[in-house]
Amino acid sequence: MQYNQLGTTGTFVSRLCLGTMTFGGTANPIGNLSLGEAGRIVGVALDAGINFIDTADVYTGGGSEALLGDILKDRRDEVVLASKVSSRVGKGPNDVGQSRIHIMQALEKSLTRLKTDHIDLYQVHNFDGLTPMDEMLEVLDDVVRQGKVRYIGCSNYAAWQMTKALGISERRLLSRFVSVQSYYSLAGRDIERELVPAVIDQGLGLLCWSPLAGGLLSGKFDRDGAVDKDSRRANLQFPPVDENRIFDIIDVLKAIAGERECTPAQVAIAWLLSRPAVTSVIVGVKRSDQLADNLGAIDVVLSDEEIGRLEASNKLAPAYPGWIQTYRASSRVPSGHSVKGASWMPGEQPI
Repeated sequence: MQYNQLGTTGTFVSRLCLGTMTFGGTANPIGNLSLGEAGRIVGVALDAGINFIDTADVYTGGGSEALLGDILKDRRDEVVLASKVSSRVGKGPNDVGQSRIHIMQALEKSLTRLKTDHIDLYQVHNFDGLTPMDEMLEVLDDVVRQGKVRYIGCSNYAAWQMTKALGISERRLLSRFVSVQSYYSLAGRDIERELVPAVIDQGLGLLCWSPLAGGLLSGKFDRDGAVDKDSRRANLQFPPVDENRIFDIIDVLKAIAGERECTPAQVAIAWLLSRPAVTSVIVGVKRSDQLADNLGAIDVVLSDEEIGRLEASNKLAPAYPGWIQTYRASSRVPSGHSVKGASWMPGEQPI
């Protein structure tokens, strides 16, 4: 296993993170693993060197956290444990969002289910347009100071939302987000336009969810309509993808996988691991063999030529203001010189 620093903290996390949305529940289209099934997967992950596990209070109505609490009771110290808060978890008007009332209540319930006295990375699950950021950041700073949370992060934030929060934390000397968890895959590269440059500039860790676009990039789907009926994608069309381009991506994945004698899923994850901003890739599985396959991506080191082929299959269209900021950008640099660390838009070559 390989490890990366979590943002600018002194904590290191495995480059693959075990996602647990499939743990628990009875009517979960993504998975409803029992205690025994989930325990075997966690055991394989920990034995392989994964030290990073992600869950949320909303996953299977709290069932994911509850199973993890039972599974990790003897190995808790081996794990950087991440959970999330913000989604609706009850019928009450305050059973959702990022108010002081909801975060403090939700955290206590998560700690109880997880059978632990602290969460290592506590993340707001989405942007809450009703709660002032100051209120949200104040309560998160409080729970860090109380020792119930080690670090805080955000998920599904836009670049401006993330940087605004960081500015408030700096101005008010509050705990600062150390990471952002975002959807990122070969089929979904939107965050390269603004979020990735902001993450690099601000020194945050980038945690990628759904690296296989809900199973589409696993190689089990093709142009003829053949699908893996047991896959998550067959039951839940999420996250959304560009239907006109997805099979062009899959074709390239399969071609490179065939040349390397590995699987398309391993190539898709390896591409993410090759991106300079990516700290850890979250893999969610229903079986131990799927996890074993994902673990193999660590050993797949793609060449520049292979990366170029993959990215050409789903190249981002130029978007404003990126195209104007890099228009004739080479004139900014004296002839014969290069600039290290310049924040050019990804995918464009200004010099």
